[in-house]
Amino acid sequence: MKFSEIKQKKWFRFISNKYVLILILFLFWMLFFDTNSFLIHNELNHDIKALEGNKEFYKKEMKNDKTFIEKMQDSSEVEKFAREKYYLKKEKEDIFIIEHEDSIYIKKER
Repeated sequence: MKFSEIKQKKWFRFISNKYVLILILFLFWMLFFDTNSFLIHNELNHDIKALEGNKEFYKKEMKNDKTFIEKMQDSSEVEKFAREKYYLKKEKEDIFIIEHEDSIYIKKER
């Protein structure tokens, strides 16, 4: 097929129109190179969704922390927490930590 034959095709005449060419260049520019391009908007939308997920996670954490703080207002709860978490003890008191075999992490030897 020669170039003169291609020039006679209807689709070639349509695409070679200067207004169509300008429109195609404009769309290409707006989709890929502009500061407000489709790619940047897509990336920003992805970031927004990730941040909204973080927002929900932190709301749940704040709720858990508030209930923990309310629970720690009672001195008996503070004592219970300190004994369980940090193994604190009263004077003249012995603490025995009992670990079951299935709760101990055993390193696999090769």
